[in-house]
Amino acid sequence: MSNNDIHEMDSMSDTEEMEGDAVLGMIDEEVVYPEEFLPTYHSIKEGAAVTKAVLAEFNDKPDSLFFNDGVRRIDFILVYEDEDKKDFEKRHTFQRRKRRREYFEASLMKMGMELEATKSVIDEKLLFVKVHMPWDVLCTYAEVLHIKLPIQPNDLSSHPSPWSFLSCITKHFYPNEDLITKEAEFFTAPFEKDRLEYFYVRDKDVFFNASMRSRMAYYILSRAPYEIRGNIKKFGITKLLDGGVYKAAYPLHDCRFNAKSEEEGCPNERFLLYEEWAHPKSFYKMQPLNLIRKYYGEKIGIYFAWLGFYTMMLALAAVVGLGCFIYGYRTQDTSTWSMEVCDPDIGGNIVMCPQCDRECKYWRLNSTCEASKKLCIFDNFGTLVFAVFMSIWVTLFLEFWKRYQAELEYMWDTVEFLEQEEPPRPEYEAKCIYERKNPITGVKESVPYTACGRCVRVSIGIGTVLFWILLILASIVAIIVYRLAAFFAFSAKLRAQDLKELEPLKEYVTPQMATSVTASLISFVVIMILNILYERVAIWITDFELPRTKTDYENSLTLKMFLFQFVNYYSSCFYIAFAKGKAVGYPGNPVYLLGKYRNEECDPGGCLIELTTQLSIIMGGKAIWNNIQEVLLPWVKNLIFRYCTRGPSEKAIPRWEQDYRLQPLSKLGLFYEYLEMVIQFGFVTLFVASFPLAPILALVNNLFEIRVDAWKITTQFRRIVPEKAQDIGAWQPILQGVAILAVATNAMIIAFTSDMIPRLVYYWSFSVYPYGDHYNNTMQGYINSSLSIFNINDFSNHSKPLKTPYNITTCRYRDFRYAPGHPRQYEYTIYYWHVIAAKMAFIIVVEHIVYLTKFILSYVIPDVPYAVKEQIKREKYLTQVVLHETNLKLVTKRLKPVDDGIAKCSKVNLTWEEMELDF
Repeated sequence: MSNNDIHEMDSMSDTEEMEGDAVLGMIDEEVVYPEEFLPTYHSIKEGAAVTKAVLAEFNDKPDSLFFNDGVRRIDFILVYEDEDKKDFEKRHTFQRRKRRREYFEASLMKMGMELEATKSVIDEKLLFVKVHMPWDVLCTYAEVLHIKLPIQPNDLSSHPSPWSFLSCITKHFYPNEDLITKEAEFFTAPFEKDRLEYFYVRDKDVFFNASMRSRMAYYILSRAPYEIRGNIKKFGITKLLDGGVYKAAYPLHDCRFNAKSEEEGCPNERFLLYEEWAHPKSFYKMQPLNLIRKYYGEKIGIYFAWLGFYTMMLALAAVVGLGCFIYGYRTQDTSTWSMEVCDPDIGGNIVMCPQCDRECKYWRLNSTCEASKKLCIFDNFGTLVFAVFMSIWVTLFLEFWKRYQAELEYMWDTVEFLEQEEPPRPEYEAKCIYERKNPITGVKESVPYTACGRCVRVSIGIGTVLFWILLILASIVAIIVYRLAAFFAFSAKLRAQDLKELEPLKEYVTPQMATSVTASLISFVVIMILNILYERVAIWITDFELPRTKTDYENSLTLKMFLFQFVNYYSSCFYIAFAKGKAVGYPGNPVYLLGKYRNEECDPGGCLIELTTQLSIIMGGKAIWNNIQEVLLPWVKNLIFRYCTRGPSEKAIPRWEQDYRLQPLSKLGLFYEYLEMVIQFGFVTLFVASFPLAPILALVNNLFEIRVDAWKITTQFRRIVPEKAQDIGAWQPILQGVAILAVATNAMIIAFTSDMIPRLVYYWSFSVYPYGDHYNNTMQGYINSSLSIFNINDFSNHSKPLKTPYNITTCRYRDFRYAPGHPRQYEYTIYYWHVIAAKMAFIIVVEHIVYLTKFILSYVIPDVPYAVKEQIKREKYLTQVVLHETNLKLVTKRLKPVDDGIAKCSKVNLTWEEMELDF
């Protein structure tokens, strides 16, 4: 039976059960309903009232996970506030809530659920409805959701690890096996109720674990009706929560995180996760992924598996990046370029042209001595090696992750998850008012919109996203204008000779540095504000588009959010890397933005150090802000809530009420975790040529992130409703796209942002060939060759400095132009075109080499390990043999008389009547 058939059967049964009940939940004083509806209404209302009337008192077992009878397990908790306990002005609204709640609970009971209500021990107005799924209901919905369950122990021998000889050392970095025991491996198959005897059922109470039970319970809660108006059926716990009918709905944690449960048979999985995963003392241990998956579901498990794998791979990149940084730090004082800048006889005698009009003054090149030394830390030949290495690293990371993900898919029974039809979202089903013919099945099905309506919805969504992206670009232009104005102001102040108190800072604080730091801070604030605003817009657009399944919904929202975040976070970095200082003209003929602001220039060493500053501020600020938002806020909220609802000690509060005092996880909580890491991945890969310390900063952040996220969901949040997931979803192609783009951006940063290519051209043009009468192997004279000469008499009245020293006739600026007096003065020299050609050749060669290497690695490394392929084939074979054995026996039994009759016909001549008797 397909999922479509089951879903249609469920919908039909729901409709049949609700015939005659169409007015329940909408009865109010203004409407009179036919008498034939009233008996049904009263019967359902009485059924719901019985559940409310027989209130089970708390049995003083705070760790209990069962109804008061100690037999029926609690699969879900619903919390509401009894409006009868309050004196409300709007009685009509709360009476409607009460009727909806009664109808909803009656619907749950008609669908086979069992309910039990208990009053709060702290607040008498609160009631907790405990939901239990009997065995038959579990079996039915396990088949509906295609839950895979064990059919036979795994009989394939596992391949020993080549590193097993190090187990005496590595065992200390794994969770304690005495606490978290390794579970037996089984071959599994989608559950079928009619073939229960072929499944490996040892104990019915544990055959469906708590995670599966919660998932099935939430599936029913999401589809149980609470009101019917004509032909429109309103259903789903989500709408009831949004409307205030229920205050909360959640599955239970199995115990307190810091103490074992005293109940017999409690698995205490939450306590084990805290001790071996979330506790700070376990920061060096590998994650217990199987237990995480068992307790929180595959979707949470695959996230932490990906985050752990990403962090492990970052360790290698961090080591190489740190080595590159150390190399640059040790060579900064011996670099010929920085030595010439700092030399009082070279840099001290070079007078640089003003970098803004009128107010800016002439300045000596050696005033940027410290900045030039810092630039040499990041702009050296080791950076080129590191950029190529990171391009290969990102390919290895993605390919090895695919292999690891394939192993997890098999172990966690999600290999065929996407091949099985995913159920529609309740929000989608609720608005299905049109019909269309399914192109695959040929059967008519309900849809919420026509083809034209879908185009309109998608077009509105695309238009809104483009509008917000243009809004980001407008904010970037505003920040650029600020940079130009701020540089003018800082230049006038920091270079003022009459401000003696700034004299000690002049060597370290330059107008470029002051402008860069303040602009980066403003950019970060703008990024955070736009994120908050766009988040609501993106969710609204995706809700308006009405995707069919939850996977479609998340993929659509992921694409919208990432496009926005990509532009929001990276646009300022792209401006510094590829736009700033590229179109500035020369002192006598500068380029102006908006006809008013003179374009920014880079320091004589380029804009690389400014790009590094921008990256460090955004990465550091983002990490701090996210930790405050994710950790500090939930902890403070829980603290305030506990203080405001002080009651008996936690040991005397029942399990369901302890969990109610925790914070609910956002509907898109995991989405933001992925988004944070993918944005970080972009910083690590896209601009790593300018900041080799990015991988080590990301590594340190992720080591904290894993434990912080673990601590957060284990101690501060209610238990998450488990969800299935085969992989990391739409984030996989996004990561691949970032990896491809990273090759181009790093090659362009080295070519256009750093000063490496001009140095190489100078080295091969003048150093290894005779320079005058000798060979210059020390790069001497590079600074002089990279600065052009300008005659101060050629300044226009608009750009001429207010003060000009009497002994200066020329100044220098960063460019390759002919000197004054040359027939082609201020035009580009042939050396400039050599440098441009070298830059383009460098980009083409590096990109082709790296892309070819990436292609070869992708081809050589298979996505699915050979051992996993064998196990998948074995499992499919067993499913074919074991689960369909019954059908084979029945077919054989039916065919056996036919075979006997044919045999008789071949031996003797029988009449047709005799053959019919034999048959």
